[in-house]
Amino acid sequence: MTIQEVVDRILAYHPCLPDYQGCDSFKCGDPGAECTGIVTALTATVSVVRKAAGLGANLIIVHEPTNYTSADYPGWREDFPNEVFGEKERLLTEHGIAVWRDHDHLHAHRPDGIFTGVLRAFGWEEYHKTDFSMGPFASFLVELPEKTTLKALLKTLRETIGMNGIRYIGPEDMPIGKLALAAHLYPMGGADRRNRAGFPKEYSVELIRYFEEEGVDAILPGETIDWTLLSYVRDAVQLGQKKAIIQLGHFNWEELGMRYAAQWLPPLLDGKTAVTYVPSEDMYSYYL
Repeated sequence: MTIQEVVDRILAYHPCLPDYQGCDSFKCGDPGAECTGIVTALTATVSVVRKAAGLGANLIIVHEPTNYTSADYPGWREDFPNEVFGEKERLLTEHGIAVWRDHDHLHAHRPDGIFTGVLRAFGWEEYHKTDFSMGPFASFLVELPEKTTLKALLKTLRETIGMNGIRYIGPEDMPIGKLALAAHLYPMGGADRRNRAGFPKEYSVELIRYFEEEGVDAILPGETIDWTLLSYVRDAVQLGQKKAIIQLGHFNWEELGMRYAAQWLPPLLDGKTAVTYVPSEDMYSYYL
């Protein structure tokens, strides 16, 4: 089976996105080469590339950008040199590895292909509902079968994902029974709608509703900004209220979606091609 044939089977598995021209494409490599093995990873770090080469795999399927740009076009097309990219490109070429990105199609899946992996990894798949009410992003509301504490939840999250540490706001002994996995808190994200004052609605501000009206104890957002939801929770805690933010970071928790990809992918290939999940790992170190 060629690398292109592998990708064709994945695209047949995903929902069809008519006239698609987004970021899901090959970033490097020869699609016509015979596939010798597949690695699924959140992103093709140098470490992931080296591990793929050691496994004899010549296809890395990633969810996030390879080439340090949001457009994530193949190669380096900026108007200044990039020695780091050049070294990684040489490493990929040396080992004949193709990188193909599966981002928009994975998120278009119902249920979402990334967050299914996240919910499965924590054992929350049976205890959640999906909320599409806040515009372009879906949130996942989880009611735990048994309450835990913030401290115990932080320990579970860190160990399941394999993180070096977690930033959080909230008292460690507070009870957690209901939480929300939310999307990225872009400034003005979701600004296509208006609030009653006529100003654009911000997704991060709308999430305050979960605390005020839905009885949520903690929110786990993607990338964050400090002046909306996080400032609200800090003030709430300083007022003695039991609310929490758990800032895992975008890459850390979506990593689990690519762990899940290594489970649904082999049956598509009739079990004839080895598929291995390789963690991209926490990019942060913490000085305490």
